[in-house]
Amino acid sequence: MRYGGIEAGGTKWVCAVAEQPGQPLEIVRFPTTAPAETVARAARFFTEQGPIDVLGVGAFGPVDIHRDSPTWGTITTTPKPGWGDTDLTGALTSALGVPIALDTDVNAAALGEWRWGAATGLDTFFYITVGTGIGGGAVTGGRILHGLLHPEFGHMRIPHDRARDPFDGICPYHGDCLEGLASGESIRRRWGRPGPELSDPAVWELEAEYLALALVNVICMLSPQRIIIGGGVAKQSALLPLARRRVRELLAGYLRAPELTDPDAAEGYIVVPRLGDRAGVIGAIQLAYEAQEAAASSSGLSGRAGG
Repeated sequence: MRYGGIEAGGTKWVCAVAEQPGQPLEIVRFPTTAPAETVARAARFFTEQGPIDVLGVGAFGPVDIHRDSPTWGTITTTPKPGWGDTDLTGALTSALGVPIALDTDVNAAALGEWRWGAATGLDTFFYITVGTGIGGGAVTGGRILHGLLHPEFGHMRIPHDRARDPFDGICPYHGDCLEGLASGESIRRRWGRPGPELSDPAVWELEAEYLALALVNVICMLSPQRIIIGGGVAKQSALLPLARRRVRELLAGYLRAPELTDPDAAEGYIVVPRLGDRAGVIGAIQLAYEAQEAAASSSGLSGRAGG
């Protein structure tokens, strides 16, 4: 059995093939361009690597992940130019002709970390990516959280102190939601340079403030056993220590758990992905594997293969 995985991000796609879950044999990364061009490039990769039996896809969104929906697999109201209302699974099915298991890119990364990384053995945790955009995926009670649509952590509304930060935000739908204020693209537009080129402590104190405000909401709502933060912005070495400290300050001792009150315990509570930049594509392969396992005991794809 050969599994294919795609982390279909808004900035880049990561494609991989594997014969065993958690062990990709080949990985390729390339920029997300126009839909037809991007899908064709992915299809060429899988064709060159030899046939696959099932494909797992973790897609940026919003995306319709409910298998019984007439628009299943369609990227809907994304701010990504040219990608609105793109039938992603339809295009991939036409190109490759294999069954597809679909979830969001951040849910796929959460699944990868759950099975193979920093969330192994947990039944409730939260995965966040802070990069060009911001997204979040959750596992609660041993199941990936879906619901009405899927979580859109990046569009959470958080307090915006305009005296401290007069920046309006960049989200075309909400302006100063979390993604509008704290994504990598918002950092670039606010400060005039991308995050890796910025060393001023004020940059990262503000970023940690916004991230901590959002994390406190997640902690109070979901009570995760661990929070994993990936993405390019999270690689800034000063960010997570600042965010951990600010989370403790904002919670103000209300929740009595060492992870939320003890600085040493907090280092193991808010962490980086153990799988690093491979979490999403390894999770996509896991989607494919689990869909195939479900198909082996039923008449078709079920479970994670569509929400």
